[in-house]
Amino acid sequence: MAEIAEGGGGGHGKSGKKRAKKQSTRIDMTPMVDLAFLLLTFFVMTSTFSKPKSMEISFPAKPKEAQPDVEVKNGLTVILTKDDKVFYYKGQFNARDNKDGKVPTELTETQLNNEGLHKVLLELNDYAKTEIAKFEGKLKRKEIQDSTFKRMAMEAKGDKKSLTVLIKTDDKATYRNVIDIVDELNICYVGKYVIIDMSAPEYALLNEKIK
Repeated sequence: MAEIAEGGGGGHGKSGKKRAKKQSTRIDMTPMVDLAFLLLTFFVMTSTFSKPKSMEISFPAKPKEAQPDVEVKNGLTVILTKDDKVFYYKGQFNARDNKDGKVPTELTETQLNNEGLHKVLLELNDYAKTEIAKFEGKLKRKEIQDSTFKRMAMEAKGDKKSLTVLIKTDDKATYRNVIDIVDELNICYVGKYVIIDMSAPEYALLNEKIK
């Protein structure tokens, strides 16, 4: 609250005129400080703090005994190695000396950019991309709730028609490249991916490509 303090004055000068009294104003800042603390407390209690974001990565359990290779339908294998090099092949791996007479697998080199692996993932994962785009349209039109959209998107990513990606690295690959690959998979709507070890034939084929 403001308080007016009256100073001296009121006497008569030589001319006989009465002097005006001097007044000074003192403002009490206590209520303003209290209001500032109340507002600060209100904003702190009602604000939403940034939540830490985590990334889920699925690691298969190591078998006690050697297991035969299981064919992955609608699968893509991505191999990381030194110098930020990225290779991939589609479907099941066929060694050069396979007994079934299948065409041997060849590695295709690509890059971590929009014209490289990003384009390959979107083409192979067109089913999940199309389905999620439909759900996003319904969400924008407020036909479904956000929780429903997330559930439907997860179901689309996990559908058997969606792409499955196997990530494999040698001892020269970097952790940064692995994280970049996982980020790219999330951007391209890939919900099924695992990080596993390379087989001996895959490792031999990779070494031929990077020599």
